[in-house]
Amino acid sequence: MEKKRFKFVIPVMVIVAIGSVYMLRNYYAEVPDLDQLLITISATLVSGVLAYFLFPQQGEDKIDDRGPY
Repeated sequence: MEKKRFKFVIPVMVIVAIGSVYMLRNYYAEVPDLDQLLITISATLVSGVLAYFLFPQQGEDKIDDRGPY
């Protein structure tokens, strides 16, 4: 696994988790606590997976795509 990617993935997951808890507690208080917890966990994991695959991988194996010369 690329450790450089985790510099971006972990903060994204933390931001999503904090935002999810904030929004669910303030705007959707009628949702049961267990459901709020499951929504927060799901959102955090999905955002982590998406961020892991969408952030570019930097490495020596990567060919620079600069276009035709």
